[in-house]
Amino acid sequence: MAEAARVFHTTTFVPSFNSLHKTQKPKPSFVSRSTVRRKFQSLRCSSSLESATTAMTTNNQEVRWGCDIDSPENALALQKWLSDCGLPPQKMGIEKVEVGERGLVALKNIRKGEKLLFVPPSLFITADSQWSCQEAGEIMKKYSVPDWPLIATYLISEASLEKSSKWSNYIAALPRQPYSLLYWTRAELDRYLEASQIRERAIERINNVIGTYDDLRLRIFSKHPQLFPEEVFNIESFKWSFGILFSRLVRLPSMDGRVALVPWADMLNHSCEVETFLDYDRSSQGVVFTTDRTYQPGEQVFISYGKKSNGELLLSYGFVPREGTNPSDSVELPFSLKKSDKCYKEKLEALRKHGLSGSHCFPIRVTGWPQELIAYAYLAVSPPSMIGQFEEIAAAASNKTAMKKDKPYPEIEEQALQFILDSCESSISKYTKFLQASGSMDLDVTSPKQINRRLFLKQLAVDLCNSERRILYRAQAVLRRRLRDMRSGELKALNLFDGLRNLFK
Repeated sequence: MAEAARVFHTTTFVPSFNSLHKTQKPKPSFVSRSTVRRKFQSLRCSSSLESATTAMTTNNQEVRWGCDIDSPENALALQKWLSDCGLPPQKMGIEKVEVGERGLVALKNIRKGEKLLFVPPSLFITADSQWSCQEAGEIMKKYSVPDWPLIATYLISEASLEKSSKWSNYIAALPRQPYSLLYWTRAELDRYLEASQIRERAIERINNVIGTYDDLRLRIFSKHPQLFPEEVFNIESFKWSFGILFSRLVRLPSMDGRVALVPWADMLNHSCEVETFLDYDRSSQGVVFTTDRTYQPGEQVFISYGKKSNGELLLSYGFVPREGTNPSDSVELPFSLKKSDKCYKEKLEALRKHGLSGSHCFPIRVTGWPQELIAYAYLAVSPPSMIGQFEEIAAAASNKTAMKKDKPYPEIEEQALQFILDSCESSISKYTKFLQASGSMDLDVTSPKQINRRLFLKQLAVDLCNSERRILYRAQAVLRRRLRDMRSGELKALNLFDGLRNLFK
């Protein structure tokens, strides 16, 4: 399992730098660069008249910064640097672990309700951190770059300076090649995640990163090439830096929602069984978390990254929990209006009026599905005689209003259930097809390292597909039972809302 790096309560998408400007941004393309050899050129800061020259060989998956996850030297150097910088003595240490490859392990007995970490703000990386290259930092702030791309650029700038940066020990301990979906190629996404809707979110995220980089390159980097040479500030380095942010950036509620990279704290791995999370503690003036259980020496200490589905955990962190262990798991189920519908245009217009489209995904959870999905299904099967109710149902599908319980449209309830079941079974078929074929995928026998990578990605995909198909199987069983009972006349008195809710308990 790739190291589970940490985001807590962060936004899903990259903030668009382009949104601050009126000029048009070129359309990003999802095309990975072929393997090329790059050599860093001098990066001159006029304030210090010092330059740093570094060499790096990169391809579409790796950068030179960071380390292999199993590097004990980098972990020890990080702990020493943190102590030298003022990190208080800890009850935890970085060790190899079974869950997450690398994590924080209890060195002493830890009580339930105990506060741990106490990382001071001087060790945070934020949008206000001082740049080693002051002139580059002044240029970025002059253009009012938002926090996410600003911190991503800052991280690249500091990484390129290697030992000259105060953050060199921290950057050296970061993963060089995480397994979050941001690092998968388009071919890998298409091949391994063809059945899952998380594929579309991964493509969207990658395109957002590429678009953000294009904005920065066109508006800033190209105008100041002596400060932002392309050999350093390129799409490969930005995929690395944004991957670090997506997997490790912390949003601190007690600091007005400020986002920060918090060294040491980001070594904690996730468990679906714990509920404690990181925050800034004003009394101790540091980032802490409060344990919700006891830990014995040698046990790995966990926190929660939030109530996320297995797909969301794979998207940002590069791991999938064991099947059946995540109570927050869900699967995105796609639905579409039929273009052959006599009222297709009217239904589409009603949906668009409330911010929806003719094709939409709804979450199917372990515990059930949202009422918005039921409303969407009602609209999809509504006959022309109900054209007067289209807008009301579309509003319910968008969660802007609730459908009235005294108007459940019993005459089309069975068709609505069948509509949901058809989509559910169609998705199950795609998952089953992938899982049946997953054992016969070709591997590149000329590259042992690439074989290991592909086997690992394939296993992640299989784990995700098994967990998502499991949820759909449960939904399928509920729907079939509901339809059978309706057709036998046993539940005619129950409406769709109450019936489905009770059957899922």
